[in-house]
Amino acid sequence: MKIGLTGFPGSGKTTVFAALTGLGVAAGERKAQIGTIKVPDARIDTLARIHNPKKTTLAEVTFVDFPPPVNATKKAVLDQEMITALRDADALVQVVRDFPDLAGAAAVPVDDIQSFSTELALADLAQVEKKVERLKKEKGSDREIALFTRLQQILEEGKPLRTAGLTVDDQTQLAGFAFLSLRPLLVVLNVPEGDVAKPVPAGVAAAAKEAGAEALVLSAAVEAEVAELEPADRQAFLADLGLTESARDRFIRASYALLDLISFLTAGEDECRAWPIRRGTSARKAAGRIHSDIERGFIRAEVVAFDDFVRLGSEAKCREAGKLRLEGKDYVVQDGDIVHFRFAV
Repeated sequence: MKIGLTGFPGSGKTTVFAALTGLGVAAGERKAQIGTIKVPDARIDTLARIHNPKKTTLAEVTFVDFPPPVNATKKAVLDQEMITALRDADALVQVVRDFPDLAGAAAVPVDDIQSFSTELALADLAQVEKKVERLKKEKGSDREIALFTRLQQILEEGKPLRTAGLTVDDQTQLAGFAFLSLRPLLVVLNVPEGDVAKPVPAGVAAAAKEAGAEALVLSAAVEAEVAELEPADRQAFLADLGLTESARDRFIRASYALLDLISFLTAGEDECRAWPIRRGTSARKAAGRIHSDIERGFIRAEVVAFDDFVRLGSEAKCREAGKLRLEGKDYVVQDGDIVHFRFAV
């Protein structure tokens, strides 16, 4: 799963990417930079303490830092090359500046959020207009014409499609179009060190909500400093800033949720592992995340909720208490399910 980082010039986007991934990125780099980040999961830490496995494996998310177009301005960042690149991402993160620029100009984060939202809408509008024109010429179905005409009206108002209240059937019909304003969006407000413990300002929260996005506060400067500290020193440094955890962890978890991902868990002496799946995935499909043979030969899933396992202390006690369930192929796997798949090939 791939998340694309975007932002107007001077937003600190590449600094955020470098701090989060630990990858050094040269200023003015013209190639997309890719970094894979592990998703913090206290449940795996807990299972590892219980099982003392040979290996622990966390879920991962891949981030792509797309370079801005050569002709990008402070209020426009998308050209056709960038639009094409962003369509390859499953979700978007917009880094928004909330500190004076090098010339001393004040930040206008609400304007930046609205401007970017409008750019995405205009990029999608060009696609929709062509589709509507083609449907009318080819006498497409009334339902399809009605759907794309409604999308056109929404986009002409500068509103993103993620706020359009589309049904599951609508979204299925639109899956092949890769509309940017339909992509999940996280707004990251890049603030000075002194503001890092403050909540998202009301105006920014409102602008993000209007764009159908989530928002969080982060300081690229702080995260870069945290990344250079020894693990033992990080908590004290964060406590001095009034923080209980690194914004990096909050950012990664928020990005994971942005993709509508959950984790089911496997645990034992060999490995404790978090497996990312889409919310709503069936047990048989989840088994395929481990190996295609398990999916093909699926018999049943033995499932224990994480909280029940921790409370009772072992699989045997969960079985005695009736908390270990036998589920079939159509069972919808829940976040935090500890699963053992039975299969035959």
